[in-house]
Amino acid sequence: MDLDLDAALRRVADDEHPGLRSIEAAVLNRVQANRTSARTGTGAVAFAAAGAIMLGTMTAGSAASSASAAPIDPFGVASPLAPSTLLLADR
Repeated sequence: MDLDLDAALRRVADDEHPGLRSIEAAVLNRVQANRTSARTGTGAVAFAAAGAIMLGTMTAGSAASSASAAPIDPFGVASPLAPSTLLLADR
């Protein structure tokens, strides 16, 4: 395969596509449209966050009771009918 890279790049540079003249304006218009819609989305997110905080505060309120911890058993609930307990009952 004999390909002269410089010649191929010159051919690409010489061909001017008619759509390339207006591409910069189209890209900038699209960026401007996305900025406008992003501002609208940010306001909606801020409103939803404030609503969620208010709802959480009202739901929790002052009626929250203190939690009490359950006793810790390394192997689950202590049972009087466990095999080890039954074996030790004779002693």
